Order: sequence, then C-alpha cells, then structure tokens
Amino acid sequence: MPPRHLDRLTAVDASFLHQEGAHSHMHVGGLTILEGPPPSIEEFLEQIRWRLHLVPRYRHKLAHTALDSGRPVWVDDPSFSLEYHVRHTALPAPGGWEQLQSLTARIFSQRLDRSKPLWEMWLIEGLDNDRFALISKTHHSLIDGIAGIDLATVLFDIAPDPPPVRHNGRPWQPHREPHTVELLAAGLRGAAKAGLELVSNTVDALTHPDRALANAREAAEGVGEIVWAGLNPAPPSPLNVDIGPHRRFVGVGSSFEDFRLVKNTFGCTVNDVVLAVVTGALRGFLIERGVRTDGLELRALVPVSVRAKDEHHELGNRIVVMRGPLPVYISDPLARLRFVKQAMDGLKESKQALGAEVIAGAQNFAPPTILAQASRLNFSTRLFNLIVTNVPGPQFPLYVLGRKMLEAYPVAFLPEHHALAVAIMSYNGQMNFGLLGDFDALHDIEHFGASIAHELAVLVSLARGETSPAPPKPPRPRRVSPSPNRGSSRAPAGAGPSTPAAG
Repeated sequence: MPPRHLDRLTAVDASFLHQEGAHSHMHVGGLTILEGPPPSIEEFLEQIRWRLHLVPRYRHKLAHTALDSGRPVWVDDPSFSLEYHVRHTALPAPGGWEQLQSLTARIFSQRLDRSKPLWEMWLIEGLDNDRFALISKTHHSLIDGIAGIDLATVLFDIAPDPPPVRHNGRPWQPHREPHTVELLAAGLRGAAKAGLELVSNTVDALTHPDRALANAREAAEGVGEIVWAGLNPAPPSPLNVDIGPHRRFVGVGSSFEDFRLVKNTFGCTVNDVVLAVVTGALRGFLIERGVRTDGLELRALVPVSVRAKDEHHELGNRIVVMRGPLPVYISDPLARLRFVKQAMDGLKESKQALGAEVIAGAQNFAPPTILAQASRLNFSTRLFNLIVTNVPGPQFPLYVLGRKMLEAYPVAFLPEHHALAVAIMSYNGQMNFGLLGDFDALHDIEHFGASIAHELAVLVSLARGETSPAPPKPPRPRRVSPSPNRGSSRAPAGAGPSTPAAG
C-alpha cells in the first residue's frame, strides 16, 4: 500500500525518533559525484518536482497527539516548499576532494527540522575536473538502507536519455492540516489495526497449534539470545566517548572485484571481508592510541533487512540488528578473516535476528513510555562499539539529467557515545566506504580511512599470492582546534558556519 496522509509510524520508525538527541542525529544519506557541468538549480528542481509523486512520503511531516502512543502520524505538509528542501551551494577553491568531504561533514552536523518533511538534497557546484556532486540527507524514521535504494527513482535514471516520467498532470493538492480529533482517530485506527493483527495471529495459533508452538519456541529462543547478549556489554574503547554535534567525513573508494576476489579465494562472503577489513583498521587505530589489544574483541552493530520480497517497494523500516564480533586481538589478517567468517556463520544460524524482530513487533502494542524504553533496550548503545552497515547498490551506471554518476559514498549516523560509523555501498563495480566521525574524538579519521584501504590491499595480495604492502604511516601529531562547548551551536574552528547557507 502506498504511503498516505495520516499513516501511523511503525514502532521501529518511531524508535528512531526516540533515540535522537541533541548530539546524536538520526539521519542517513549519501554523497554522489557526477560527471559534466552541473544542471541549473531550476532544471534540477524541475527534475525532482515531476517525480516527487513517486515518493509521497517526501511531502509528509510528523503530527502528534496526546494519545499517539509514542507513534505520531505522517500528514501532508500544506506549506511544503521544494525550494526549502533542495539546497544549492558551491565549494571553495580549489574544489577538490578535501573541500567536498568537509562540506559533507558540515551538512551532516545539522539536525533536520521536525516541523517539516525530514529530508534535504544539496546540489554542489565548484568541484574540480568538470564534475559536480549531490548530497542527500533523510531521517532514519522515513526510510532504511535497503528501501532507500528504491527512492533513487525520484532522481536517477538507468539511461542517459530515459523516457519521460508519467504524471497525471494535476498539481499536488495537500490535505488540510488535520484537527486534533482526526489525529486521534488516526492513532486509534493504527492501534485497532495492530489489535486486529494480534487477533489474526491468535486465530491462526488456535487453528494450527503445532506450528504456533514451534514458532513460539523459536521466538522465545531468539529473545533469550538477545537478553543473553545484553548481559555482556561491549568493551570500553576510545570510540565510545561523549560526542558533540559536529562531524568529520572521509570517503574511501575501492573495487568490488577486489572484495569478490578475496571472497572467492577464501570461501567467505563480501560482508565477511568488509568486517575483517574494518577489524584490521580498528586494530591499528587502537594500537596507535596505546590501547592493549591482547584478548580484546570489539563489537559491530550490523543492521539486517527483514523485508520480504513482496515488501520491496514499501517504505518504512523493516530492519533488525545483529552484533558481529571484531577480533582486534588477532594480528594475522587471514586469521582475522577466517574468525569473522566463522563467527558470522554462527550468528546467521542463531536466532538473534528473529528475537529482534519479535521485540520490534511487540513494540506495536506498547504505550509511549514503554515504547521509548523498549527502543533503547533493543538498540542499547552499550552493546556495540560502532555501526558497520553494508548496502548493496546497482551494478550498472545511473544518470541524472543525462549526467553519469561516477561515485557514491553512503553516510550512516552516530548514536550516543559512539564516535565512528562505517557505511559501505557497492555501485557499478565500486565498493565505497563512508566514514562518519565525531569532530573531536576522530581528528585522525583520514588515517583510519587509509588503514581501511591498506587492510583491503593486504587481503587482495594474499588472495593473489603476493607480498603484502607496507602499512600506511600514521599522521604527524598536529594541533587540534579547541573543542566547541557541548550543547553549543558554535561550529568547530575551520569547519564553517553552524548552519550551511543555501544558494
């Protein structure tokens, strides 16, 4: 069913609202680089305007009532302005990669305005070598990583000269702002729908008791595994500190063929290779900070989509999280990869994902305070050291107004007390990393990016039977600008204004 006015947020979507804080922004997005001269802002706006009907949620904002059970509804924004959400700016000279990464960090340092639809798109001029860039930013309550690929239909084409997008020709007419009674009725309809699902499940259980008993047993085992994991918090690390609102961003490009070579040579998955590469980079990061890695095993929060094939075109989050081990105590790169493969195989055979889905489903019936607490329990930041998310992208070129997309870098989010998030996306033969870090805690995030590239190169060399390359040299000590006051709107020195200016 397509997104509609007065749709109630799912429990998982609402949990992302509860988890957001002044310094932990729950938006995700990406940086893309395209070839050729940039389109004019008028042409770019028109491209989006004629396709916005394909994603009705982009014109919806949040609405609350006193009885929304912690789950607001989506409503049409009668004052929706595309010009507000689509921003236009240019890089300072020389318009290189460093300036583009800094702009990306500044944009992702700003929370989205909850009184408006929760997204932004930036058209970036001034990039060198006859290129331009796009930066997208969307709140996690609106989409998840897998469904987010579908939203590219708003803007991207699979051919330089695609057929025109069909449209009914009628301008969009928003519903009027709903009254309190209408909002209350929408909330009650959502609760009634959840109740009907419960009744339906109960009837099914009475009709097929053997199947229901087996499902209940599996669900109980899955929840038990999650509870047991919760009794073992992740170890302390330099990544798990108080964070501020400001960010650093680094993109690391690599070849998808390199990951496939390692995967095929050593009999693992691409995701196993990703986690092994991140583990190796983390090991170097900790050693450079004087942290003893003997016996130390960090944990990654690995989001997993549970979206069924027939739900592929539906919006809304259908994700659960698993906690993958990162054995930084293992010095040998190949031994690390084999450990990660074995551990992830064990997680897939476990019932953690099922248990997480059971907990998420149970939140559909939770009143506001319980929902807020349950969302934090299911996403407890003390259970993992960092997010590592791998999003599969199209393995063919995409175009915007006839201009080919050259590179794509995903951007994740930083939960409270987490200074680094690693996002990976494959696109047209590439496998690119987006590293988002806290401005104060990750002053050497560029070196972490170099370590990512080095760890992959080591595994590729081993797969080819070659000598491993020399590790990257650590950065020279440098003076870091004083930290901005926590809670202040003042931006870090050299990081630009606290609110990037459009136009």
